[in-house]
Amino acid sequence: MKKTIALVLIALALAALAWLPTQLGAYGVGLLLGMTGYVVLASAWALFSGPTRYVSLATVAFFGIGAYTVAVLSETLPYPLVLVAAALIGLVVALIVGLATLRLAGVYFVIFTFGLAELIRQLVTWYEVNVTGTLGRYIFLPISSEQIYWQLLGLAAITIGIGWWISRSRIGLALKVIGDDETVAAHTGINIAGVKLALFAVSATIITLVGAIQAPRWTYVEPSIVFNPTISFLTLIMALLGGANRLWGPMLGAIPLFLLFEWLSANFPSHYSIILGLMFIAIVFIVPRGVLALFEDLWKRARAMRKREGAAQKEAVQ
Repeated sequence: MKKTIALVLIALALAALAWLPTQLGAYGVGLLLGMTGYVVLASAWALFSGPTRYVSLATVAFFGIGAYTVAVLSETLPYPLVLVAAALIGLVVALIVGLATLRLAGVYFVIFTFGLAELIRQLVTWYEVNVTGTLGRYIFLPISSEQIYWQLLGLAAITIGIGWWISRSRIGLALKVIGDDETVAAHTGINIAGVKLALFAVSATIITLVGAIQAPRWTYVEPSIVFNPTISFLTLIMALLGGANRLWGPMLGAIPLFLLFEWLSANFPSHYSIILGLMFIAIVFIVPRGVLALFEDLWKRARAMRKREGAAQKEAVQ
């Protein structure tokens, strides 16, 4: 019964969110579109990095791959096939990268993923300048902002659904063990490499699709736009703020931070990067496990305090 009620409420919420753009102007739809994009990015990032505790900065690499795939293939293939091609390319790149790097850990993995994003950006730039003779590409697709938003909303629902399934499956349990101690996980018979590779590939494919779906919004793309490292850092901050180990954590981190960053970039464009760095430091030090985990800890402490007070009152009465 509870599951049925939950499914009905989720369906009603999705229907309301799908209807919302029809009541907003161009600016409101654009804001809603960008917010939903970062909800998907943060949730997809948390699928892999949340339970394994591998901090990936390769988000923008796959995001850019998706956008550039649309820019290159949109004139020769139907749009649905372009999205399929983008997802397959992202999947193949993720498998290659995962096989080569998922044995790394800690700061080495962070450095590699950051370098990967820069490497792909430089390769695309070199190809465009030296082979095609241009630096950017135009995208002319008859897709409205509302349609882009609806695609992202559907992808957000799928991503959160995958996260819910993983958290209740044996894979989720294996990921928790891997995140706590890989040595223990290996001794219990868990295929560490296989589990990490599968989750990394799923996460990267979803991120690639976000870039592909959003590409028609820009009309013109170039490496500095779609391979902007800020995308990776924003995604990381949003997931950490809400709680990368919680199903709804990335979403709860993405929505308020996206609105805050939009306001900061409009009102403090010269100081935006400095403020972004300070916020990242503050989140790491103040709420390292996320806001949801902080609230859960406070709630547990409050309940324990009430129980102690109740027990003390009973003893006083006796």
